Amino acid sequence: MARVLGQMFKGFHTLRIVKTCVSAEFYGAKLHTTVNLPGIFSRRPRDFSLPNSSWGPKMMELYDHYNSQCEMETEDVQKQKEAWIRLPSYNRFIKYATGGQYLSAMIQSKARLFTRNIKQAGAAFEYVIFVNKEEKKSVCLFQAGHLLEGPPGNVHGGAIATMIDVITATHATFISGMVMTANLNINYRSAIPLGSTVLLETTLDKIEGRKTYINCKVTSADGSKLHTEATGLFVSVNVGHLLGI
Repeated sequence: MARVLGQMFKGFHTLRIVKTCVSAEFYGAKLHTTVNLPGIFSRRPRDFSLPNSSWGPKMMELYDHYNSQCEMETEDVQKQKEAWIRLPSYNRFIKYATGGQYLSAMIQSKARLFTRNIKQAGAAFEYVIFVNKEEKKSVCLFQAGHLLEGPPGNVHGGAIATMIDVITATHATFISGMVMTANLNINYRSAIPLGSTVLLETTLDKIEGRKTYINCKVTSADGSKLHTEATGLFVSVNVGHLLGI
């Protein structure tokens, strides 16, 4: 068991990038993105952070913008040469870490990552995260589906909080290793219309021992409107802590 836990912990630091081919035609008002998705019999798990038919034009435009600045081949994310990295996202988390398949069989046989629990494209959380190693910041492109409605026609505040937790915790994990959320402070400024694309941008505030502090702001796709501001505190933990051993 100790060896398996060690392999799994190591796996959290070896997220891999899926090769993506991009071509854009901005002047013809068309935007085309070609993605190499795994075949139906492929052993590679589905990466939910890749474009699908539900993504709107603005989501696609921003994806192409950030993805064009990323490494295109599958490599250890910590060894990428380019500043920006696209992080893959699966419907399970532990399962796809090195050694995680053993724990998945024991404790995750029915578990699913909350934001990837709905198979219907565009119905709920459509998002992709890019991390900038050099500047210690990240950006999440987020498009909310109809199942996330709160006030009529707008995104539920809890769904926004979920995405803030996802992007800030992901950023903290990338910087400090495995962490858990200790505190989130969220200030809602303006509503987010369902189906619109927003940017969640995070920056590292400071690190104090096991504590990592992250700032986050949620804006319209062009950055002109502030929707939400937040700060997060994350505490480094080990695998044994997560499993209660």
